[in-house]
Amino acid sequence: MKKLWLLCCLVMPLMVAVPEETAPDGFLHWTPASLGPMTQALVGKAASDPHHSATQRLGDFTNEYFLLAHREADGQAEWHENEVDVFLVQSGSATLIVGGTMPNAETTAPHEKRGASIQGGVRQKLSPGDIVRIPARTAHQLLLDGGREFTYFVVKVKGY
Repeated sequence: MKKLWLLCCLVMPLMVAVPEETAPDGFLHWTPASLGPMTQALVGKAASDPHHSATQRLGDFTNEYFLLAHREADGQAEWHENEVDVFLVQSGSATLIVGGTMPNAETTAPHEKRGASIQGGVRQKLSPGDIVRIPARTAHQLLLDGGREFTYFVVKVKGY
């Protein structure tokens, strides 16, 4: 019995010293509390940006990357050849125009086009909590409503 007691006394401290498991590589977790300070920083950046918008990259992986975006004015029309956009609306409201064509669009980066507006397309109202998926090769544009601010979490799914 004394041997068992001695063994327990030696093993117990080792059990306490075992480190906790860490999250797997690539695991990320964003909470409203962690996004709040980042959003406030984006508000400041958007004020000095010519398009009144700002983004912060939160993670970049083989198949996707993550952004936090804030805008205080209507956005340009956009078209991504190889990326799907998924928006998760955090605050504000906007109208998303999706589909249609972008007259006089210019290539602004490889596989990316921008334009002033979209002809045709479908209009969708977006509010906090909404999630939208915009396929690659689909024109889209955000037009702000009411309070003139819009914050959204973006997942960019890479198709290349």
